[in-house]
Amino acid sequence: MSASITTLQQLLFDLAGILPADTAPLFAMTRQAKLAANETYIREGDTERRLAFIEQGIMRAYIIKSNGDEATLFLRWEKQFIASHDTIIHRRPSRFIYRALEPTTLLEIDYDVLEEVLKTHPEYEPLRNFFLMRMLSESLNIMESFVTLSPEERYRNLLAERFDLVNRVPDKYIASMLGITPVSLSRIRKRMLDKGKG
Repeated sequence: MSASITTLQQLLFDLAGILPADTAPLFAMTRQAKLAANETYIREGDTERRLAFIEQGIMRAYIIKSNGDEATLFLRWEKQFIASHDTIIHRRPSRFIYRALEPTTLLEIDYDVLEEVLKTHPEYEPLRNFFLMRMLSESLNIMESFVTLSPEERYRNLLAERFDLVNRVPDKYIASMLGITPVSLSRIRKRMLDKGKG
């Protein structure tokens, strides 16, 4: 049994008291997907409702603006979920592209299949509610951070959450996610370094 299934079984137990032995119908519907570095998982315009748990790797969600520039919406890494908000919540084609930044392994399930499983196994409903609430919470956190925090504060929060990302993700993607240029990101790092020396 993979570490991801064990993690998800623990999540189900914590959320709804479901014993690992009773999760077989759910995990029978999952499959492992392996992505090469820079391979696209969800394309702009895709309508498939896929939900995945990241076993290994980093995923980037981004959009290509009318002027050709790329804007990063978010990054996701190990033990996090990745899915298109558009297809799962709004039932519309994805506006964003979801791509692996390094070799990535996912444990995925077709969300439509999950909804069918829920009809006969309503005890899994807390897990779906958890997914949806997590997606909504993440979206709100992104919006609120741009209103309430400075770029440096957003960068510090990212470092606090996952310090090793700075060595795994190109600066241009981190800067784009923070809403700044790579030059501004360099200035923030220099300022933080200078403060650390003081």
